Amino acid sequence: MLTLRRAFLSMSMLLVALIAVACGSNSNTSTGSSSSSGTTPSSSAAIIKTTSATVNGQSVTLLTNAQGMTLYYLKPDTATNSACTGTCASNWPPLVSTSSGSPASANALPGTLTVVTDANGQQVEYNGHPLYRYSGDTAPGQTNGEGIKGVWFVATSTLPVQGAPQATPTRGGYGY
Repeated sequence: MLTLRRAFLSMSMLLVALIAVACGSNSNTSTGSSSSSGTTPSSSAAIIKTTSATVNGQSVTLLTNAQGMTLYYLKPDTATNSACTGTCASNWPPLVSTSSGSPASANALPGTLTVVTDANGQQVEYNGHPLYRYSGDTAPGQTNGEGIKGVWFVATSTLPVQGAPQATPTRGGYGY
């Protein structure tokens, strides 16, 4: 009987420990990746990187999150308002920052990184364009979101300042 009682006590303590671990705070310090389902906004200290890639037959310098996942912008966005929220943000997780101050770049960028508070939280912007990932990209370097619906484009290091005069983008609308 004493052995059964010890076994029960040991199992109870193990169960309590497992529950405490499962309910404990998440100290994940990932920098920009979304959850495996791709349905939550990217949360990070907002480290932006760059990589060279060929998009629509042209070599460009893409902006990526810290894990190398391509970042995108949405043409209807403004420097103060994100047009992609709710269900849209499930497919296009916004890059948000949990740190105070400006996001950082691992590489020198000709433009400006900032953070704007919008419907998605503290969303990272490049030259006034809110940045997103695409849930259809499953590995670094993919650009599957380029040109979708004629409004989604890869964010490049040469992305013009939001609101500046610019040419109308085509399906290959990066760097227009």
